[in-house]
Amino acid sequence: MPDGTHSSFCRICEALCGLQVTVKDNRVTQVHPDKEHIATHGFSCPKGLKQAQMYDSPDRLKYPMKRVGTEWTRISWEQALEEIGAKVKQLRGDHGNDSVALYVGTAAGFGVLHPVFAQGFLTAVGSKSMYASATQDCSNKFTVARQMYGFPFTQPFPDLDHTKCLIIVGANPVISKWSFLQVPNPGRSLQELRERGAKVIVIDPRKTETAKLADQHLFIRPNTDPFFYLSFLNELERQGGVHRELAEKHFEGIDEVLELARAWTPERTAPVTHIPAETLRALVTTFRTADGASLYSSTGVNMGTNGSLGFWLQECINALSGNLDRRGGTLIGKGVIDFPAFGKKNGVLVRDDISRIGKFASVNDAFPGGVLADEILTPGDKQVKALFVTGGNPLITMANAGKLKKAFGELELLVTLDIYRNETGSLAHYCLPTTSPLERPDLPFIFPLMLGLQRKPYMQVTRALVEPEHEQRDEATIYLQLCKASGLSLFGSGIAQKMLEGMMNVSSRFREPGKQPGLPQEALLSVLLRLTGQPGFETLLEHFPHGQAREANAPDEFIGKRVLTESKKVQLAPKMLLEQARKLDADFEKERGDQQRFKLIGKRAVQTHNSWTHNIAEFVHDQTNHLYMHPDDAKRVGLEDGGMADVQSDTATVRVPVRVVSDLMPGTVALPHGWGHQHATGLSIASKTRGVNVNLLAASGPDAVERVSGMSQLTGYNVDVRPAAGPQDPTSWSGLPQ
Repeated sequence: MPDGTHSSFCRICEALCGLQVTVKDNRVTQVHPDKEHIATHGFSCPKGLKQAQMYDSPDRLKYPMKRVGTEWTRISWEQALEEIGAKVKQLRGDHGNDSVALYVGTAAGFGVLHPVFAQGFLTAVGSKSMYASATQDCSNKFTVARQMYGFPFTQPFPDLDHTKCLIIVGANPVISKWSFLQVPNPGRSLQELRERGAKVIVIDPRKTETAKLADQHLFIRPNTDPFFYLSFLNELERQGGVHRELAEKHFEGIDEVLELARAWTPERTAPVTHIPAETLRALVTTFRTADGASLYSSTGVNMGTNGSLGFWLQECINALSGNLDRRGGTLIGKGVIDFPAFGKKNGVLVRDDISRIGKFASVNDAFPGGVLADEILTPGDKQVKALFVTGGNPLITMANAGKLKKAFGELELLVTLDIYRNETGSLAHYCLPTTSPLERPDLPFIFPLMLGLQRKPYMQVTRALVEPEHEQRDEATIYLQLCKASGLSLFGSGIAQKMLEGMMNVSSRFREPGKQPGLPQEALLSVLLRLTGQPGFETLLEHFPHGQAREANAPDEFIGKRVLTESKKVQLAPKMLLEQARKLDADFEKERGDQQRFKLIGKRAVQTHNSWTHNIAEFVHDQTNHLYMHPDDAKRVGLEDGGMADVQSDTATVRVPVRVVSDLMPGTVALPHGWGHQHATGLSIASKTRGVNVNLLAASGPDAVERVSGMSQLTGYNVDVRPAAGPQDPTSWSGLPQ
């Protein structure tokens, strides 16, 4: 791009905030919010505004790297591709196609070509060994949506522009943004709701930043959300809030789900949830009498023991109260294409594969990350021998990181595609350097193009703002070349492989000498836009640099029209979910017996995004994460602010400094995730921090994974907390002496 200021958008999270990026001499010198952006109107978070520092870091991977023993050596792309391709051929021949696995991380989800070509490579291999970050934070929503609505990506969202009552459970959008919905400036959005008279209520074991902007906050004991939802539904029926006429016309399973809830009165659940019966009844009355209301939840519900049941019951409440597909209730967006209908018809993301370990059903064609270590360590047919990690860092983000580290050490081939050599990359055999979001053209893919999960629907494109200065290549090109090196064809199509190789060869003729070969990404994106009936890439760039508005979200566009179940009716009582819910009595009794134990939850900061930003010095000024405790709890176990605590689960023990705060529900402790970088050999700043990886504490394996969705439990589990015994070891993963 020429020097100057250019319109673009952020690709760190689903908010996709509009940016104005100033470039000089092929370097980004400034990043500002785009005040003219059609949806974000001049908002961006600190992460988005500082992202150039992350991409300009001296730690950026510049060349393909190969590990021999503990030493890293720069190699050529030709050598890397040849050696990796030969190993893939050998492993497929010796152990079968499924011995080669792929892990797709969050960073792959906010572009277009990266996830498509990654899947194309695995399909070419003939493997079904797909793993994804979704089984850490949101597979429950995909599972429930498929069971209720017929397709996993059918995801209702609150009509924030018209709702009169919004109840947020286990979510903190002010810090984490909205999940499965593009809502820029979430703090201001909540204030606007209240200014026009809507009631905003937060249910959370911590008085979060979002709760402090709400009309009301109610504490709830972590991991008791399904019991809260059951008593909510119980009370909704008792108050006459079930819209029978609508339900009987468009829903199936009404009586079954209501019968399930009748056993769970507010009086029964109160001792476990800690929400008094009368408080819950008043909450239901507020919800029932509002002219448009919705329940919304995110990771605090998703990542519990029964995240699928919690989300399912929430969706049943939204539906039975008459708020599904209703103005002010929950809406179902429309993408540029009707992706759910396309996916259902063509079998996309709805394969019914079964994992070798644990016999778990795949979700969005991916197996649970919580059994990946076992799939690597357990001998037998289809044992995973090779793993490609693309846009992710599973050693920090997945459960039982200690066991996973051991498993990765047993792999015959571990390859990462990333901008850094992070914790996972430090154990890899090869690290392949990729372009950053600022170095590639793009369009916001999943949300506007496929699903319409936008508060204000729009379309936008961006050019690459700077050129890679070294040998970084975009992921689509890398996967195309890996296919060739492995003797394979992308998506198993020889025609597609040859056509794309031809396009890359033609494109390379027009590149400056010394520049890396690559696919003509703008041309591919323009073809995609044209195929979906949109203006071409150049037209959007020239005439709509701040985004082109699309048709606004509307009610009465889903029920009876776009439901993809066999009967075309919403299924309120899917057999799988109903059977699991009938086993809740045992979990309820366990929760009753655990009342005196600490429950551990997560916590995020606006400066951090999973583990991505910890290599920026100003974002890790504290140099560590902390265990947050209520003053009464700290006093009870003999700890004080600044003291060191040992936190022990059934899986591991970590050592971490304490911060005493009054915002937590007594009996709850919070430990932020994304830390524990001491063994990242390619992160010069993050590796010097002293934080610990909270996911060392989370259990993995088939007995620790939610049966319905394959989710690992990463929040709301029991821990013991005590004053630290002995000195801290800052080089240890856990802070304990090695």
